[in-house]
Amino acid sequence: MPATPASLLQAPTPPAGAAGIRLVVTDMDGTLLDDAKRVPDGLWPTLAELRRRGVLFSPASGRQYATLARQFADGGEGMAFIAENGTYVVRDGVELHSDPMERSVAADVARTVRRLVAGGADVGAVVCGKRAAYVERTDEAFLAEVRRYYVEHRVVPDVTAVEDEVIKVALFDFGSAEHTTAPALAAVAATHQVVVSGEHWVDVMNRTANKGTALRGLQRELGITPAETMVFGDYLNDLEMLDAADWSFAMANAHPEVLRRARHQAPSNNDNGVLRTIARVLGL
Repeated sequence: MPATPASLLQAPTPPAGAAGIRLVVTDMDGTLLDDAKRVPDGLWPTLAELRRRGVLFSPASGRQYATLARQFADGGEGMAFIAENGTYVVRDGVELHSDPMERSVAADVARTVRRLVAGGADVGAVVCGKRAAYVERTDEAFLAEVRRYYVEHRVVPDVTAVEDEVIKVALFDFGSAEHTTAPALAAVAATHQVVVSGEHWVDVMNRTANKGTALRGLQRELGITPAETMVFGDYLNDLEMLDAADWSFAMANAHPEVLRRARHQAPSNNDNGVLRTIARVLGL
């Protein structure tokens, strides 16, 4: 490595010179996208140049696969999508990995959300299947948040009765997910992962599911090492993914724990940090 992790975390610009990188993986919200959820200027030419150089680009997000595929419809050929926080990995329409959870657990989480709502909390559940995401709550404020991340979603009378392979349950809290919703899931946290994936989102998944597990599986599939991997993240659901890459970057706007865990730091998501770092490190 060209410098020590400690010095890199303090550096205003990322290090240069990683000619051996073959895989670039980035979180979406708070990382690649700015705070207005906009794709950064220069993304499509950058993807074209990475493809020309034989470098695979992989979005890794809590977002649904269908949502990611639509976002990258203009440049997604050959791209590997790490969707639903690592529970579902797809490349060129072919499933490479999934980690379904028992529907009885998803139902328990949904019932916990119902109790929270009955107690006055402003929260809703999204039961994430391979085919679609399923919600019971019908108010426009909640559905507007669901549409941001789940292009394929359906309103159903009872999310505990969906007929689909459930890979994750996401909970949206209009207040603080970290301080309100996550603590209410203590019982399920004894057997499953409860991950705060954003200010308002909590994800419940199998213990074996995370972006890091998905990334390591993708690396094995492609014969790519951590030393050949560059990763960008900003929130707690990115931690294991950062551990799977020698070139791990926390955004300047990242959660304090992410800043501690990553080897390097990139400019913020609002400063086009991902593309600027790729350009510097790879000499684009």
